[in-house]
Amino acid sequence: MNKFYKVLATGTILAMAAMPMASAQEAHLAICPPGPVTQVDQKKDVSISHENGKQNENKENKQNEDKEKKDHKEDKEHKEQKQDKENKEHKEDRKDKDDKKDKKNKDDKEHKKEDKNKEQQKVLGTLGQITKYTMDANGKYITVVGRGLAPSDQGEVILTITNNTKITNSKGKKVSLEQVIVQKNAVKVFYSPVTTKSLQPSGTATTVIVQDQQMNGIQGKVSQVKNSKIVVTGKNLYTSKKETIVLQLTGNTPIVDQDGKKVNRQDIKPGMTIEAFYGPKMTKSIPAQVQASYIIMKKEQQQLQESGTTGVITEKNNDQITVVGMPAAQGGQKEIKLNVNDNTVIVNEKGESITKDTLKADTNVDVLYSPAMTSSLPPVGNATKIVVKDHESVKVEGTIEKSDTANDNRIYLNVNSDDNKNNDILLNISKETKIVNLRGDETELTPGMKIVAYHSPAMTMSLPGMTNAELIMVISE
Repeated sequence: MNKFYKVLATGTILAMAAMPMASAQEAHLAICPPGPVTQVDQKKDVSISHENGKQNENKENKQNEDKEKKDHKEDKEHKEQKQDKENKEHKEDRKDKDDKKDKKNKDDKEHKKEDKNKEQQKVLGTLGQITKYTMDANGKYITVVGRGLAPSDQGEVILTITNNTKITNSKGKKVSLEQVIVQKNAVKVFYSPVTTKSLQPSGTATTVIVQDQQMNGIQGKVSQVKNSKIVVTGKNLYTSKKETIVLQLTGNTPIVDQDGKKVNRQDIKPGMTIEAFYGPKMTKSIPAQVQASYIIMKKEQQQLQESGTTGVITEKNNDQITVVGMPAAQGGQKEIKLNVNDNTVIVNEKGESITKDTLKADTNVDVLYSPAMTSSLPPVGNATKIVVKDHESVKVEGTIEKSDTANDNRIYLNVNSDDNKNNDILLNISKETKIVNLRGDETELTPGMKIVAYHSPAMTMSLPGMTNAELIMVISE
């Protein structure tokens, strides 16, 4: 039995010695020599073994905890580095996006500015007075006569007023077109460069700005220059009446040629032709004195420009037409015979080419012709351009008679000068009605005159019928 215990004790000791962490030095254990093992020794050995195992387990757990802490720290550092990298990349990416956005906004702003500048460059402008207002089934139209805001702009233009046309006063407040017509103040109009090629170009108004006062104008020859005063004799641009006026110049009075280039006051000499604009205020002296607001000096070669007439074809004979109407602003005849040849440009109001077969009696036209013409009555010249209007006028002949239905703005016409009252008509006379006699002189309509009248196709159903006179030719006084 003792031998058994000795063998058991020896095996236990050998097993403990084989454990790397269980050396006698580390455990501070005394190794018993072989010999008899008592029950107390056995229990003591088991206790020591258990204690050593527990220490080893604690140490291993501590090592695992340290490793986990180290791994956790490394993982945390790795995540922080990764997060820093992502934040840096995100910040750089955001900065790139912001830079691109700023660049895009800047480019868009520049493009818009360029587009606006281009759009402004496309718009034409005229400063002048509204000389005619028309409203019919097709829309509203105004005729503006004045001066172009730039050399390429029109001095006289017919403009269509649409729902998109902006109409304001000089302070930017919206006003109605009817207010503009009633006030009779000057206007500054802007319109598309797309205009017709007629004698009076037509376009669409984009903006109408009403000025604070009226304006007036004259085109004529300079007869005298003295200090800051210029005496001009010519035709009023708005009333067509001949007048002599004294223009007072200041240091701020713009003086340009027809190309828009500045001209010195000293360059204006007697005999020159100028176009001058001035305000409504003038002295009651004879001749009246006014303060010039703008002067355009005509060049000699520009003074030889084509003449023109707006009126009706009263007769056609082969390749020759007779036109009766009102002279154009640059000059012309009230009645003229024009030769139509292969070099004559014939267009409709849209600027489209048409044949000379469309030139018929009673057709409304604008005609341009060379200043060179015969001295006969009426003179004969060569047509350079003819613009055929869309509508034809109705022609009647008769004698003006006294009537209770007639007044200063209306005449009673005995059509055909007979006793039949059923075909007589009343003709409304307006500022747009052209009145001429055989001598081309201005005349007043009085009872007893024999006339040829062209009137609107629209007529009332009353007896006598009433319509608007467009052209009246006095053939016998």
